[in-house]
Amino acid sequence: MLKETRSLELKEAITFDDVLLAPQLSDITSRTEVDLSTFIYTSSTDVTYAKFDLPIISSPMDTVTEEKMATCMSKAGGLGIIHRYNTIQAQCEMIGKVQGAKAAAIGMTGDYRERAAALFEAGARILCIDVAHGHHTMMERCLGELKSMLNNSVYIIAGNVATAEGYSDLADWGADCVRVGIGGGSICSTRLVSGHGVPTLQSVIECYHENRAADIIADGGIKTSGDMVKAFAAGADFVMIGSLLAGTSATPGEVFHGSEGKSYKVYRGMASSAAQKDWRGKSSSPEGISTTVPYKGSTEDILADLKGGIQSGCSYSGAFNLGLLRANCEFIRQTSAGQNESYTHILR
Repeated sequence: MLKETRSLELKEAITFDDVLLAPQLSDITSRTEVDLSTFIYTSSTDVTYAKFDLPIISSPMDTVTEEKMATCMSKAGGLGIIHRYNTIQAQCEMIGKVQGAKAAAIGMTGDYRERAAALFEAGARILCIDVAHGHHTMMERCLGELKSMLNNSVYIIAGNVATAEGYSDLADWGADCVRVGIGGGSICSTRLVSGHGVPTLQSVIECYHENRAADIIADGGIKTSGDMVKAFAAGADFVMIGSLLAGTSATPGEVFHGSEGKSYKVYRGMASSAAQKDWRGKSSSPEGISTTVPYKGSTEDILADLKGGIQSGCSYSGAFNLGLLRANCEFIRQTSAGQNESYTHILR
């Protein structure tokens, strides 16, 4: 029996540690001069929908974002998306308690229509269709139904996708914003389990060069404020983070103490066995893990540090805002020796 033959052309894909931004001439005297304001629009109108002073979004995970985190993010100028791993009533009650921008996650099967309608009634004006593999025919149907139901009354985030084609399709299907990144999260095992994924920075670069108006959220693999700067320079409008906020004061769950006297909180992927058993009573093909992380203290302090780091990054490129960062930036590749040099290597 003859085997099917095809050309297998492999392309190289880069992620955050593979590159650096070359410093540029700057006339910024203080990093506080850098304006990180980001404006969003619905896909069918040029009218400003909302303004965010900090382009950071907290992930819709049950150990990251409930009403306390969403309110904290809003006060810092960012956005928190209330997770969907609860009843419609419980999620709506959380939305009702959020002070500031109200955003909530839904799925694309099951009760998503009822959930979307109830969340809108409760005050949510940003909805996130939160699924692992967003480049799917069910997403096309879901976006069409939501746009028909809610018209331009909500800003719809959809995803996740990893390719330019996926980003373009979701934008064409009606998404106002697309989450870009598959398998890069710190507690995600999708790439190990399924063999699929694309390094997040590569995905952002490719999606940004598509001729579409939908905003881009870089989601996954972001470990530092420097990674955020690289994501913004590559074309992201926002970054989404989970692990950087995990274990802070505004995350759900109790602080507990280990035998050695240190304090911890639980952090888990929503496709982990533990999370699946909690929200749907069984586990099937887990693509994440559940763990504990050291208690980090004030969420506000973490966000302030991240904001300062992003502003510093912009100042090194002589950029007073994120638009100028994208225009002025110069990416360079670094070797493995360069990566080692980039770390605080006195401790190595």
